[in-house]
Order: sequence, then C-alpha cells, then structure tokens
Amino acid sequence: MNTLATTAAAAALPNQQFLRRQAAGWLLDAGCVEARTTDPFRLPSGWTTPVYMDGSRLISFPTIRRELMKQGLQRLLDAGALQGLSGVAGGESSGIAFAAWLAEKMDLPLQYVRKRAVGVRQIEGVVEQGGKVLLVDDMVSAGQYKLSFIDALRAEGARVEDLFVVFDYGCLGAAPVLQQHGVRVHALCDWRDVLEQARARGQFSDAALQTWEEFLQAPAEWSVAHGGVGQ
Repeated sequence: MNTLATTAAAAALPNQQFLRRQAAGWLLDAGCVEARTTDPFRLPSGWTTPVYMDGSRLISFPTIRRELMKQGLQRLLDAGALQGLSGVAGGESSGIAFAAWLAEKMDLPLQYVRKRAVGVRQIEGVVEQGGKVLLVDDMVSAGQYKLSFIDALRAEGARVEDLFVVFDYGCLGAAPVLQQHGVRVHALCDWRDVLEQARARGQFSDAALQTWEEFLQAPAEWSVAHGGVGQ
C-alpha cells in the first residue's frame, strides 16, 4: 500500500491515532526502520531487539522533518509543555538538529547537551538560571542517556519537565523511569504504531513482522533470550 492510500485509510481513525500512524508512515518513508529475523540489534543500553530505528536519517528529508516538527509543536502545545518555556536543549547528537528546528520556530534560545563532558563543560549555549528547558532528541529507548542530559541541565540551574522525541521504543520502560525523575515524555509514535503501518504496507517479510510482534509482546523475555538485558 502506498503512502497516500495508507494516509487515506488512517484518516478515518480518531485524530490522535491518525497522527501517530501518520508519523510512523513518515519514518518508514524515510527508511529509518530496519528489521531482522536473525542477528538482533544490540542497543547501547544492552537490550537486544529485532528492529532498529535510525532517526538521524530524518535530517535529509526536509518535507518529512517539517511535518514532524509541526506535529510535535502541536502535541507539546496541547500538553501544556510550552508554557513558560525559556529554552530548547538538544541531546547529542541527533537531537541537536531537532532542537534547533523547534527553537527556531519558537524564537527561543538553543542549547545542546553532550553525552559526556568535554573538559569541565557538558552543555553548550547559555542556560537561564531557573528557566524551563525543553529537552529534545530524535528518539528514546531505555532512557539512560536522557537521564544524564536531564541531570546536566538541572546541575546548570535549568528546570527540565518535558522531553520531546519523534519516536519512543515504547516497550523498554523509558517513560515510567523518566516520570519518576519528574519528566514527561512526548513522542509522536512508537514501535506498535510503526508495526501497524509496516504490516498495512506489506513493507517487510511475514517472518520479520512475526518476529517484531513476538518482541513487542514480551520485550524483556525476547531480549534476554537473544543475549541482551531485560530491565
């Protein structure tokens, strides 16, 4: 099924579900999704998965990235996450571009946060003391790097209450962990949304789709069975 047909079919869905599937379709259009039935992907967190999201590809697709940022701004506005915002911080490395696009649209200062400090500095740009900063990245999986970004921003005096990502793995526990640290996750879609779109399009083999489904049904068990961590 082509993109127009998929979008037309999704248009009959409730608005939020339609938007999630639309975002998932754009990720597929940009070639961000890889799926395997053997030799699983190993994430930096130690989890193994049969599917991988390369969100950095989006920077080369201007039409798609503009639509994703437009959708993201509306999602953040609806959630009240933009109220009182004083800056936008991108996480190294893919998050820097997304943060820059959002900061430009809102005419707000930009910062970026390194995964590790260079010398004594982990944050580039000026952080307003006590100012509310939106953390931005292309995706979140298990959330460890996001916690380091949040800690670094807070250590510089920023208030971090919200994280925006285009994609959330949605099954590795990042949202609950970040919520425990006072941060809400706002994602345009997750693996379940992408799977539904991939299945509708017939974009991957039946074997790959079946493996994908098995992983989503029990991600921790699947990861451990394939040599990864499960928590």
